[in-house]
Amino acid sequence: MSSQHHIDDFMRGRIIRKIEEGRKITDVAREFDIAHSVVSRLWKSFKTTGMCSRWHGEVVLEFLAASGKQISRKTVARRLRGGGLYARRPVVCVPLTRQHRTNHLQWCREHHNWTEQDWACVLFSDESRFNLSSDCRRQLIWRESGTAYRPVNIQEKDRYPTCSIMVWAGIMINGRTRLHVVANGTMTGQRYIDEVQLPHVRLFSGTVGDKLVFMDDNATCHRTLAVQDCLDSEGIQCLVWPARSPDLNPIENVWDALGRQVAGRNYPPKNKNPLIHAEEWYKLPQQLLDNVVQSMVRRVECCITLHGGHIPY
Repeated sequence: MSSQHHIDDFMRGRIIRKIEEGRKITDVAREFDIAHSVVSRLWKSFKTTGMCSRWHGEVVLEFLAASGKQISRKTVARRLRGGGLYARRPVVCVPLTRQHRTNHLQWCREHHNWTEQDWACVLFSDESRFNLSSDCRRQLIWRESGTAYRPVNIQEKDRYPTCSIMVWAGIMINGRTRLHVVANGTMTGQRYIDEVQLPHVRLFSGTVGDKLVFMDDNATCHRTLAVQDCLDSEGIQCLVWPARSPDLNPIENVWDALGRQVAGRNYPPKNKNPLIHAEEWYKLPQQLLDNVVQSMVRRVECCITLHGGHIPY
């Protein structure tokens, strides 16, 4: 029988793919003439970390060292592609600690029974900062097709654009709020009340009625006592939201669509002109907003499957 340390990357990938296709671990172990415990540990490690092979850089270095001669970049690229690896930009996600993942998993289990009708009553809101300077993102990684959201292929970082504009809005089934442009300065709890809750959320709540459930994230300005008192005084029900979970919030997909729409204009914005983003905001089809809200059932299920980790949304 082979040991796990003597299984090369190509064989590990084949073993994982067969189990993903529905084959039993016992049958796979017998087919590859490998101990059942080795295959079981490999599968358990893959489910935990999303990795079935060593870092791609190590594979390239071993290949170059074994050749004993100068190798062109094209030759290395061909060799990597032959092993099923392709150059792609890494997925950028916010950093998650073990506690964040645990909280995500617990929250999703608590909302696992929510139906599309339940989520249709939620007003999903968020601020977003649009970068007005170019971001070429030239950094590439080599990965297998369809593995963008495996932990090894994700780059966790917080982004703070230099030249940018910040906006706030909310979406729900069959509706959206106005797009509010946040002026220069820090968004405090009082500013959040004066600029967002009173002119936008309260007005929207009065239109929808008592069934409205308001969602915002755990930004510090959203969680002050004054903000909570304001929501309570207006009788607005709030949805508790787990920290560092933008991939669960469907409005993040709308921000992406808005950014693409603004960038696709004949004359993309070069300054902080709020009218450009506001024009494109109202051009976004309502069906797009409805579709991303309806995806909440799948998002919750996916987060549970990935044990509270990053989900591909």
